[in-house]
Amino acid sequence: MNLDLKGKNAFVGGSSKGIGKAIAYELARLGANVTLVGREEPSLMQCLIDMSFIGSSEQRHDYVAVDYSHPDKVKSAVERHMKKSNKTYHILVNNTGGPASGKIVDAKEDEFIKAIEAHLICNHLLAGLFIDGMKKSGYGRIINIISTSVKQPLPNLGVSNTTRWAVAAWAKTMANELGEFGITVNNVLPGATETERLHSLANAKSEKTGIAVEKIKEDMLREIPMKRFGKPEEVANAVAFLASPAAAYINGINVPVDGGRTTSL
Repeated sequence: MNLDLKGKNAFVGGSSKGIGKAIAYELARLGANVTLVGREEPSLMQCLIDMSFIGSSEQRHDYVAVDYSHPDKVKSAVERHMKKSNKTYHILVNNTGGPASGKIVDAKEDEFIKAIEAHLICNHLLAGLFIDGMKKSGYGRIINIISTSVKQPLPNLGVSNTTRWAVAAWAKTMANELGEFGITVNNVLPGATETERLHSLANAKSEKTGIAVEKIKEDMLREIPMKRFGKPEEVANAVAFLASPAAAYINGINVPVDGGRTTSL
């Protein structure tokens, strides 16, 4: 199986921590040159230092510090970076923090706008910057980290459910349009994964209901056939495979990495 990413350039959103960080490290292990992306420059710099011990000395990693809540700033920052680095990107991993929890009936209009901008609009802008290079090289992988909610809406995540579905529809349409150029577009759907996001959602629910955080987590585990939370590295493994030459004929799909929690097919 060909998993070699030597000579490929990867752009990984939200890669200073959690799932994004695990993805960046795994792509680096397979030989890719990785551009880390996140809001906090000190964290990105530390990740860059850590990545110098991964892979070979021939690899060249870098970072872009930018906030996905401002799509125009994302576009201009990445354009400057591409001009400065003279890079053609072969792999785009769209990943950013999810919207706050809450019922959809209580959501304000600006919550939907912010979520759509940070996820759908930024995804689209970044893809637009990289697609020409992917076409010319004959190799492209666009992988979106979204949620199992595109198969089964999750309780108390109204804005997130809505936004994730929009991204999934965008991705499927892109897959249909780009397949002939050797570019695949797929979605990875993490379930309950040991990240800051999981803990923040549990804490928020605890504050609203008065139920202890540990009890909330126990209830979450009962819904998972494997009876444990996922690890960021397990999500990263799925992404790395989809980014590799081995996955060249896999296009337009949703891949749950959830320990079997999603009940739909």
